Amino acid sequence: MAIRSLVINPGSTSTKLGIFTDETAEMEVTLRHCAAELGRFDSIAAQQDFRREIILDFLRERGTDLRGFDVVVGRGGMLKPVPGGVYLVTDALYRDLENGVQGEHASNLGGILAREIADEAGIPAYIVDPVVVDELMPAARLSGLPEIPRVSVFHALNQKSVCRRYAAETGRKYEELNLIGVHLGGGVSVAAHEKGRVVDVFNALNGDGAFSPERAGALPVGGLIRRCFSGEVTEREMMKRVAGGGGFNAYVGTHDVREIMERIEAGDGKAKLVMDAFILQVSKDVGAMAAVLAGEVDRILITGGIANNRQVTEAITKRVEFIAPVTVYPGEDELLELAQGALRVMRGEEQARIYEEIR
Repeated sequence: MAIRSLVINPGSTSTKLGIFTDETAEMEVTLRHCAAELGRFDSIAAQQDFRREIILDFLRERGTDLRGFDVVVGRGGMLKPVPGGVYLVTDALYRDLENGVQGEHASNLGGILAREIADEAGIPAYIVDPVVVDELMPAARLSGLPEIPRVSVFHALNQKSVCRRYAAETGRKYEELNLIGVHLGGGVSVAAHEKGRVVDVFNALNGDGAFSPERAGALPVGGLIRRCFSGEVTEREMMKRVAGGGGFNAYVGTHDVREIMERIEAGDGKAKLVMDAFILQVSKDVGAMAAVLAGEVDRILITGGIANNRQVTEAITKRVEFIAPVTVYPGEDELLELAQGALRVMRGEEQARIYEEIR
């Protein structure tokens, strides 16, 4: 019997919706929210009623009955650290998303909206591989200072999805392979997938690994400390500089890789230097994760929006293919990836996890 899913992926200024029958998209749409609409709310969590009504109004206008769905699935948010998997949106999970236990982020609304709409329809709500998936081996948690442990925040949904895709395409299981996942987007994450678990990863949000179009990545510690205590910047300004105003934005004033490549073609030496540094840093991160896996790497998988640029992926491949062959999966399809996670549970291929039992 076919399974019909409503998929919700909230962003900072938009809400992406998908309607799927099994893995086939009936509809995908982006509902955009202007600054004036969102400016009325003092927090992301406060937007939940506003966004829910927009979703329901849209479905009513196209004549879509909630009773026609079997499941609602939302993007996972900043929960407490959890292993990868599909999670039922229980009361405890809902509360932690609402309270933003690891910070405010638009993705927190994914599980909240999924649960509220699912309750109205009398069907289950799930989230899939939230950004706080934490499967680090114990040694990977140490940073050098006990009071500052390394943490796992990365593109878990997309990374695990492409790993499963590669495994299926080669007739194997994700749990049988050692893979290095490389997500290249507004943020960058490079992860070591050992037999189905991400045993080490560079934190994609603030302060680990390669710089990205919007984020500073790892910084020289001494210089960072001096900057923070210079009296010239506040803590809030520095955090925004590191996560949002860093990387390509800081060096060349744009996070648009297409624009940077156009500048390079026009002879812009600074743009070329920045892109060369980006490629070098990502490649170094891949080398580090190869060491984590003791050199036993079945494949390197490159994905994310920047993976659409062949010049970038070919340059990275040239530096890292001595480790293992490289496969590129350009872009990302989070709506489908969320639908696939819910399908695995609905079909009995995977057991849904219970958040409070993990904690």
